[in-house]
Amino acid sequence: MSDPVRTERVGAALVVTIDRPERRNAVDGPTAVALHAAYEAFEADDDARVMVLTGAGGIAFCAGADLKAIETYADRLGLAEGPMGFTRLTPSKPTIAAIDGYALAGGLELALWCDLRIASPQSQFGCPERRWGVPLIDGGTQRLPRVVGLGRALDLILSGRIVDVDEADRFGLLTEIAGDPLRRALEWAEALAAFPQETMLADRRAAIEGFGLPLADGLALEAANAASTFGVAVSGAARFAGGEGRGGAGAGV
Repeated sequence: MSDPVRTERVGAALVVTIDRPERRNAVDGPTAVALHAAYEAFEADDDARVMVLTGAGGIAFCAGADLKAIETYADRLGLAEGPMGFTRLTPSKPTIAAIDGYALAGGLELALWCDLRIASPQSQFGCPERRWGVPLIDGGTQRLPRVVGLGRALDLILSGRIVDVDEADRFGLLTEIAGDPLRRALEWAEALAAFPQETMLADRRAAIEGFGLPLADGLALEAANAASTFGVAVSGAARFAGGEGRGGAGAGV
């Protein structure tokens, strides 16, 4: 039996591939364990600056939890890392979902866990678990409103309807639509990896941790992060003053 999750370093990215195309990359208990191991490998590798999460086979990113193997989740529901591997954890570095095909139920929750979502034109999204009485348990009730707003999120959560890539894009769910989402995600990864990391990661952390805080608390968090990276900022300002990066050069993707 092949491993349900493959990992590969591609440049600055760790590509994590759910490899169960015969099950539309649905996640069972062993796959969740493998996803958690891949997450830990990403966190431990300082040279892996971005994680790219994708699914094998070109039909589905992930169709959610494998309901034909639901008993394999019996000991995972209360785990701090999340039933599907790492969905209750927050990575310290950027993550990108490269979506080609279905991102449904827990698969949508995995995509929402990522900072950025790049999808192919044939991709579809939704919470069809509504039809079978299965709850969202991998962060969807919390992350979907943060990404698309409460009204749009309740539309998907309550109705269980599946939306195509154009509607998902209009919702603000997607970063980009691309014919080859994995290739595009890797381009994004290299661009993010090329930036000075200390300040980028501090800004990312402030945005994530500050969301939902009272404005004064969020501003205090931002100020503390800025103070901790002041030396990097001084160095960067000197490079700009010397002519580097003028006219948007080096702005990444």
